[in-house]
Amino acid sequence: MAEKILMKGNEAIAEAAILAGCRHYFGYPITPQTEVAAYMAKKMPKIGGTFLQAESEIAAINMVYGVASTGKRVMTSSSSPGISLKGEGLSYLAGADLPALVVNVQRGGPGLGGIQPSQSDYFQATRGAGHGDFHMIVLAPSSVQEMAELTVKGFELADTYRMTTMILADGTMGQMMEPVSLDFAVKEAPEKPWATTGTKMEREHNIVNSLFLAPEALEKFNFARYDRYRVIEENETMYEEYMMDDAEICIAAFGIAARVAKNAINEARKEGIKVGMIRPITLWPFPKAPFAKAAEKVKSIISVELSMGQMIEDVRLATECKVPVTLCNRVGGMIPSPEQVLEAIRNAQK
Repeated sequence: MAEKILMKGNEAIAEAAILAGCRHYFGYPITPQTEVAAYMAKKMPKIGGTFLQAESEIAAINMVYGVASTGKRVMTSSSSPGISLKGEGLSYLAGADLPALVVNVQRGGPGLGGIQPSQSDYFQATRGAGHGDFHMIVLAPSSVQEMAELTVKGFELADTYRMTTMILADGTMGQMMEPVSLDFAVKEAPEKPWATTGTKMEREHNIVNSLFLAPEALEKFNFARYDRYRVIEENETMYEEYMMDDAEICIAAFGIAARVAKNAINEARKEGIKVGMIRPITLWPFPKAPFAKAAEKVKSIISVELSMGQMIEDVRLATECKVPVTLCNRVGGMIPSPEQVLEAIRNAQK
């Protein structure tokens, strides 16, 4: 059995990034993700890596752009307001087809909001996070173990598809501690013939750029990028099903909300209520197929969220409104209790 270490979620992300071969981190402290930066500040100098606390979130994401253009594995992390500041840089990364890992440990909003956990950045993450037509791969862990594993997976997906991957966690996931096994396989970064690493007079210059003055050229690149996105939707969608075989009610939840919902499901089953859960692990691409399948047999779906109802729109789209989809939520840094979710299940059973 692999040895397990008691780690905080933020620290698990940082250690997993190092194991994945990341040697360049640029960030700026903001609660509740500051431990990611603190861990990198301590570890990177010891392994020949680069840690730099930038003067701002805007500076940090543009430093990520610079390193990503050389083909090196690079990451930044922040929390909700900081991610908003990175929006322009995220669009530049997408426009130049550069791989990078971005971590968002969400806090309540809008504005400065509060430092308690939230899932209200779902729209921002899954709808592009910046100007223009683009997507990021968005991964939603629900345990500290997944915080580590999905960090490694995030780097691999970013390299494979030449795009940004975002880890979308919440303040609870970042701050909680659980036993973690770091004994997992890591794929080496692939060759990157597009990288700006110097020609050595042996090849043509590589140019990394997101500016296209000819509209025909920009259109061509955008169409090609969305062809790649369709491949990702076909091959990289991830989700977990829990007690869905005979379910008459389906819970949709991710992250900490899914853990709460699982407890409520277990209690509801004791009462004879047939309820299960579909937990999206990729928020983009969203797991449309399992929800479409569920809509053919369940009588209702409950979306459990730490927001005013954002993922619920994707659930409704995936199910084509064939069954009622209702919201069970808390916001502003509050987390739904198992009792609240159980009451929503009971109401759906009536």
